[in-house]
Amino acid sequence: MTIQTPLASAITLALISSTYSGSTLAQQAQAGVEKISVIGSRLSVRSATETSSPIDIIDEAQLAGTGALETAKALQMLVPSFNFPTSSITDGSDAVKPASLRGLSPDHTLVLVNGKRRHGTALVHLNGTMGRGSSNVDLNTIPVSAIKRIEVLRDGAAAQYGSDAIAGVINIVLKDQAGSGEVAASAGQTYEGDGEYYKASLNSGFRFADTGFVNLSVEQQHKNGTNRAGLDPREQYNPINGAPDPREASFNRLSHKVGDAAFKQQSVFINAGYEQGTTEWYAFGGASHRESASGAFYRIAKDARNIPEIYPDGYLPEIAPESGDYSLTAGVKFDVADWRLDLSAGTGQSSFQYYVNNSLNASFGPNSPSSAYAGELVNAEQNFNIDASKRYSFINDSELVVSTGLSRRHNSYQIKAGEELSWRNYGYQNKAGGIQGFGGFTPESEVDESRHNTALYLELENALTDDFTWGAALRQEDYSDFGSDTSWKLSGRYQLTEQWAVRATANDAFRAPSVQQLYFSNLSTLFVADPQSGVLTPTESGTFNNISAVTRAIGQGDLQAESALSFSAGITFQGDDGFSFTLDAYRIELDDRVILTGSVGRADSAALAEILGDSGANSVRFFTNAVDTTTQGLEAVAAYQWDAGLWGEWKTSFSAQYNDTGIDAIRVPALLDGLETKLFDRVEQVRLTKANPNKGAVWSLTQDYKQLQTNLRLNYFGPYTIGYATGDKTYSGKTTVDITFHYELTDDLRFGFGANNLFDTYPDKQPTINSFNGIFMYPNTNAPFGFNGGSYYADLSYRF
Repeated sequence: MTIQTPLASAITLALISSTYSGSTLAQQAQAGVEKISVIGSRLSVRSATETSSPIDIIDEAQLAGTGALETAKALQMLVPSFNFPTSSITDGSDAVKPASLRGLSPDHTLVLVNGKRRHGTALVHLNGTMGRGSSNVDLNTIPVSAIKRIEVLRDGAAAQYGSDAIAGVINIVLKDQAGSGEVAASAGQTYEGDGEYYKASLNSGFRFADTGFVNLSVEQQHKNGTNRAGLDPREQYNPINGAPDPREASFNRLSHKVGDAAFKQQSVFINAGYEQGTTEWYAFGGASHRESASGAFYRIAKDARNIPEIYPDGYLPEIAPESGDYSLTAGVKFDVADWRLDLSAGTGQSSFQYYVNNSLNASFGPNSPSSAYAGELVNAEQNFNIDASKRYSFINDSELVVSTGLSRRHNSYQIKAGEELSWRNYGYQNKAGGIQGFGGFTPESEVDESRHNTALYLELENALTDDFTWGAALRQEDYSDFGSDTSWKLSGRYQLTEQWAVRATANDAFRAPSVQQLYFSNLSTLFVADPQSGVLTPTESGTFNNISAVTRAIGQGDLQAESALSFSAGITFQGDDGFSFTLDAYRIELDDRVILTGSVGRADSAALAEILGDSGANSVRFFTNAVDTTTQGLEAVAAYQWDAGLWGEWKTSFSAQYNDTGIDAIRVPALLDGLETKLFDRVEQVRLTKANPNKGAVWSLTQDYKQLQTNLRLNYFGPYTIGYATGDKTYSGKTTVDITFHYELTDDLRFGFGANNLFDTYPDKQPTINSFNGIFMYPNTNAPFGFNGGSYYADLSYRF
């Protein structure tokens, strides 16, 4: 590729000399330019280098500049501490992928929109992905076109914002401009020619009644799937008279689909406000609908789960979930006796419906339908908040900000059974029951449960002198299920010189077990041969929730809150020449982590066999507070900007992270003593501690040269480990290179094109023994930058 700008020589130098590779600085897009932060501090707004906790601030230009289709993917390309890996053949997690911050679980990060808590997805990650047993907020339901900026607080903040804020807080600030807008379109595909996508978006703002505004974003996305499966070497058909079936020679051995799921999504978001004197009314929310499609394991022709009369050559079940999401928050801010009050109410819901196509229920026989509705998960949340703050004159006439508030939250969770064909065994030739690919939720699995909690907090912040700022927060929360929890936080920052400062925080945070973890249940019927007679008998196996008689008899009581004691300390530098730098170290001691156990059965414990009795269940797995861990890490961020005269304006940024998680203790119910390695085996221990890359870096270089903007970005994804039954495999760190060109055709019309993963980098291949006969060539359950190779795209936007 020939680059017709003065950036060409810089690109060559960067590719040769860079030790780490990275992307746009997540903290500041322009060094030397103050960027506003509203998260983590209730003092007057200030720059990211002046906060007591580390904060990344990402603006809309940086998000758009990644060329990423999804919001979470764009965030991963800009913040090294944020991981959004690719997974394939992991059921619902193909459609709603897990994401994590600082190497912790997906549910250890709190997500806010305009400073208000956002609901989580209904899906529970179960099938071998990072974050197994957890749920997370689906950032991809919020379109990039609606986002003004994203603030990432990399610090515990449960005392300030409530449950879940252990790894940090992500605050998505919606666009609020009025009197202007933008229409944009983009399209692209991989170098292999698959994964074609297009996106069209509209953002428009307008004013009403002089002081009111409405900002509307509408977005349509469509993406075809990718496939990096290896050829299937297995014998597909039963031999004929001892010789291979002739069809073996002509069978299409690219039988699986291992890659990104195909999807199409429509989303709309609105942000509105109205000022009347000192009173501010506000409302925001949105809705999205996504249809996805991904493959399961291929059922070969001679498989007992096949009906040859329907699929003479076998079949690949398609899991095609539909997910819906909506949210609405409204409130008013006003003054009462020198107090600033904020009253708000919000509601949100995530639904996840399972559909299975190109499949069958083998127990139904040759007349089995090929598709079925397999059930639905629904998570809903309502929040009511009263917040108040007042500014007092304190020591040395300094300003003391006192903030307090009361909140009430209601969570509910539902599992709805699938149609009968999706789960029933009809008895044909003792074949397996249920729709193949994803057996439906049974009527016995249905739940409709809820809980509520009330919280009260007090927070103090004070700039005691021009050089010293401190803060303290205390929060009490009472839950209707497990009880109460108290969390606290202390923070401080001291300006050593005009340029250098030190900062530190200490906090005790918590995470309440989610309603998904409390009530998720998925029971399925398996046919197991009697060891004596060989007769197939039905047995029930699956996940038993926290209120089931089985888990209670095992001795698993109510799930308790996870608790975290964390510390951070760092230095910051803000130079007069536009150079800024931050370095922060942290330690998080996390106790009573909620995990989903492995399966244990009758043969593992006589006591368990007695509990299972004549229930028909042969094995059980459940959620429990079983693990204590310690995570330590280091994060660095730097940025610089300069004017090179005839060579244009330049900006460069660098950020890097290192983290390490270790297990301190593993506990199981007393009845199951001795089964620790069965309930939480080596594979799961590795997944918990090493599935996220322990190193990462992002470096970017941007040049504005007349009407042309060129951006070079390097991402380094550090090594990570996957545990297999045969042993552990550490995948080496890899560097990807992205480049983008944008040209201003007119003052309002802009055209761009670029390539992500320019040099077509792939992760290490899986060991043959772990690759399912060579079909899963790459680590399909956890690949930080995916395994699609390079891609290219073009975009066009018009401002009005």
